[in-house]
Amino acid sequence: MIALIKGQVRSLCAPVACILTNSGVGYEIELPIPDFCTLTLGDEVSLFTHLHIREDAQSLFGFIDQKDKEIFKKLIKINGVGAKMALAILSTLNGDELKHAIIYDDETLLIKVPGIGKKTAQRLIIELKDKLDNLENNTETQTHPDISSTNFSYISKEVESALLSLGYKEKEAQIAIRAAQKQLNNAGSTYDTASLLKTSLKQLSGL
Repeated sequence: MIALIKGQVRSLCAPVACILTNSGVGYEIELPIPDFCTLTLGDEVSLFTHLHIREDAQSLFGFIDQKDKEIFKKLIKINGVGAKMALAILSTLNGDELKHAIIYDDETLLIKVPGIGKKTAQRLIIELKDKLDNLENNTETQTHPDISSTNFSYISKEVESALLSLGYKEKEAQIAIRAAQKQLNNAGSTYDTASLLKTSLKQLSGL
């Protein structure tokens, strides 16, 4: 099983990145959109990976955070949720949002994911209920430790409002904000509305 790949980003075509390892082998890896948006050509990266094998294909999925990989593995075990849908879930919702949806039976939040209807949302809630303890152990808040969840929510809404006023669509604004948040967290940077907006705009310019 290929669990981790480290190498240089050689090509990017959303949501697939080609990573060239030191051994000279290149791997095509599909990533959640927020993770994909943090990659830059030429960067050296380490990705936690999951090899998904079907009768007709083998696909490699990658994640910057191991906790997202564990969530992905739990999702694909649910009847009717394939790898593509699991990736769509992680491209739309972060770990905290997914936990919120499961805890509070929030079908509306899950239906925001492309391809998920009411019945699938209900099945996700039912089947993840008994896995919630493990899910909580394998995920952590993605906001910066110096910022409370309430303050971050306020900052995110301010940034989203600013992006919408600039003409960006709601969906692409939300994806850019999540990618910017992850980029700033990975860099250990503190941030406010201005810095999150600036980083989100940089993400959008690369979409």
